[in-house]
Amino acid sequence: MDTHYEGGSKGDPVQITEDEAAVYDRQIRLWGLEAQQRMRNATILVIRLRGTATEAIKNIVLAGIGKLVIYDSEDVKEEDLGAGFFFRDEDVGKKRVDAAKARIEALNPLVTVQALRHPTLLEQGSLEALIMSVDLVCVTDWDREALIKINDICRQFGKPFYAGGTFGLLGYVFCDLLKHDYISPDRSAPKEAPKNVKATASYSRLSTALQHRWTGLTKRQTKELNPAVVHIILALWEYQHIHEGKLPDDIGATSELGQIANSILASSDVNRQVLTSVPPDLIDAMSTSAVHEFSPTCAVVGGILAQDILKALAAREAPIANFFTFDGNTGGGSVCRMSM
Repeated sequence: MDTHYEGGSKGDPVQITEDEAAVYDRQIRLWGLEAQQRMRNATILVIRLRGTATEAIKNIVLAGIGKLVIYDSEDVKEEDLGAGFFFRDEDVGKKRVDAAKARIEALNPLVTVQALRHPTLLEQGSLEALIMSVDLVCVTDWDREALIKINDICRQFGKPFYAGGTFGLLGYVFCDLLKHDYISPDRSAPKEAPKNVKATASYSRLSTALQHRWTGLTKRQTKELNPAVVHIILALWEYQHIHEGKLPDDIGATSELGQIANSILASSDVNRQVLTSVPPDLIDAMSTSAVHEFSPTCAVVGGILAQDILKALAAREAPIANFFTFDGNTGGGSVCRMSM
């Protein structure tokens, strides 16, 4: 039974040893010893092990966090083998966390890995205790209601929250870092005398971000944010909610998904000179591909997710603020400030 979970790094901070400094030498040169020390003392909870999480876990473990707690109650399926490179053919039918744990540990033996898989851990009391025991929570490829619930608990206990996932060739990363302090380059300083300044950003929870209105943005500002991709992702979340967690997987879903997407678009007050309706070809594509994982999309979105988690831990440079979307059709990404 794996209902027991151990606490995060809540005692005296662990100091980086000489051997660890040698392993992480290039990173320490990049972002400094203090930032690496923060990572070394961080305990991160990752919930759900699909393609996006696989890529993100690889990067944060190689970067040298202190402890990784992984939770997933589901078994490895054949479709997991495409984007989930922690899984092998012989793992089909095993619990995802059990199949992945040893391979994650092999990436960096300096990182402690704890695998949890009992469904009762997501019950309110157990989930609260689990979140209290870690420093940052990351949830991938889950429905909107679950993300909002976990985000709200993170808010309750002052824990930074990340969500990420993919829908076919599209992907997203959302973060709620509460009130986040970080060091940023001073853009006003002369090039010959660069300096850093302390900055602070106040984030909104997901439930608040979803009420965002695009009022007042110019045509150019709106176009840069790729509103069609943002709104089809919001529509897929609503479709999941209506259909008890299931994503569209048939061209027959096109009409309903289109109605949902255009209804959300109309209420968002997007500049109509840029977008009057979500493109039909995008709706058609999501009706048949949203349920599927494509490893290149997972690699990009998981990489962005991991990079931003490390930024937040290191408190160096500005993290995403606060909703990143990726369009695999064009290879482009954009960041939309939602209710910030």
